[in-house]
Amino acid sequence: MALSRLLLSTLALSLASAVLGAGPVAAQTPAPPLLDPAAIRRDVEVLSSDAFYGRGPGEAGETATLDYLVAQFSAAGLQPGGENGTWFQDVALTRYHREGATVSLAVGGEPVPAALATDVSVTSMHVGENAITNAPLVFVGFGVDAPALGYDQFGGVDLTGKVAVFLMNDPDYASDEGPFNGRNRSPAGGLGAKKRAAFARGAVAVMQIHQFETASWPFQQISNSDPDHKFVRGPAPERGTDLTATLRWETASALFQRAGLDLEALALSARTPAFQAVELPGATMSAAFTIVASPMVTRNVVAMRPGTTRADETVIYGAHWDAYGIGPAYEDGDTLRNGAVDNGIGTATLLEIARAYAAAPPPERTVLFIGYTSEEDGLLGAYEYALRPLRPLETTAAVFNLDPHLALPMTRSLELIGAGRTGLEADLARVAAVRGLTIEPEHNPAAGWYGRSDHFTFAEQGVPTVYFRAGSDLVEGGAERGMAMIEAYNSRDYHQRSDEFDPSWDMVAAAQEGTVAYLLGREIADSGRWPTWNEGVPYRALRDASAASRSE
Repeated sequence: MALSRLLLSTLALSLASAVLGAGPVAAQTPAPPLLDPAAIRRDVEVLSSDAFYGRGPGEAGETATLDYLVAQFSAAGLQPGGENGTWFQDVALTRYHREGATVSLAVGGEPVPAALATDVSVTSMHVGENAITNAPLVFVGFGVDAPALGYDQFGGVDLTGKVAVFLMNDPDYASDEGPFNGRNRSPAGGLGAKKRAAFARGAVAVMQIHQFETASWPFQQISNSDPDHKFVRGPAPERGTDLTATLRWETASALFQRAGLDLEALALSARTPAFQAVELPGATMSAAFTIVASPMVTRNVVAMRPGTTRADETVIYGAHWDAYGIGPAYEDGDTLRNGAVDNGIGTATLLEIARAYAAAPPPERTVLFIGYTSEEDGLLGAYEYALRPLRPLETTAAVFNLDPHLALPMTRSLELIGAGRTGLEADLARVAAVRGLTIEPEHNPAAGWYGRSDHFTFAEQGVPTVYFRAGSDLVEGGAERGMAMIEAYNSRDYHQRSDEFDPSWDMVAAAQEGTVAYLLGREIADSGRWPTWNEGVPYRALRDASAASRSE
């Protein structure tokens, strides 16, 4: 059977099953994916090869990456969907480069060992000189400024001229429920909110204490990113005080112990409303470095499958093409962070979904396939499209994001990230069931994945989106083997030079994920349906405000 007929007949089966109320295919026997795992595997191998230099935006690998993606989209028969009839959308950024950094910690004037990059990292978005000398340290728990929820962790302490020291995440990170939405990371747990609260109270710097449990990534990632460039969209904004340090947990524990304090006990106390800020007796921090800002332009790549009867309406599939590029050398001399899993797999899956659309009859709605730049720098490419869209967001029916963070063999499940937000989740479960796949809950909601990937920029503008990835219940080895593989990647390879192509990968789970994304997106692209947000979800009001723009 030709690919186009196979894809459409399977889509029809999905729809018929929903109408007739057919039960799901047995979970033990998932259907083979419609997308080609071998094609995904080939693209991952190419994109994560050294010839692409780690796919860093503005670096040597960007041109090679964009050329490859355009060649694949063009060969599939897709059309350019970018600005002025091109394949691209320009993304203007400011690059911040740190020069001449020194940092030191002391208690009672005696140095506490803390090597730059190995134990502590420093950065800033303040252009020019950033310097503090012997600034006293104050521990403010999780740095949560939420008196209405019973947490005022900055209360009763003078931060003028001092460094606010806090834990990452929020007080509920290890709790099933609580005022900060339990294990689901809240906005109060973000670094930006904590910095605003600290600097508003006169702090001259902030220092976050890194733990794998609260961050969901190893400190080695921070070491690898020091002294990487930092980026923002557009011209360099005026910033005042912004000196920001990140300290390894073990080093922080030694610092607190030297100051006569028990970090472990204070961290437990900080999870309660009764916590009060604590000065570290005799503890100080000094740091000095210069930030130089320069403009640069990177690019999103945009391919299009034009629609027919509803061509002015849009469905979007996206994946970020960037990784971390070139960095400081490891002991073996390796300087490339190839990003095979993150996000070579997602980008390769995007290509294969695009090929499936190109091989099938045209959809009713226009479908875009976007390779976003600079996701690793703060979702900057996706923000560029969401804030400067090439097609109206009011008539963009749904957005699908391919950022799997996984390289798994055949699975029986999909992991839903950020459940409870949209009716698309029920559609996902229905389409997945026809493929013999179940939906499993998010493995680590405290990691805040929903707000850390490109779909989030569209959600903030009210566009419905659902984020999922291949799940842990593997056909061979079950959830025990699947979770072991996932945890090993997150603790050892995530954003590391070891995130390299493995010839043993079969990419079946990626093809399963992509198949469900294709079928669900195709269903929406071939209908007049307008997915929406659930009642009570903040994005619902934004979407409802543009209802007049949409016709059934």
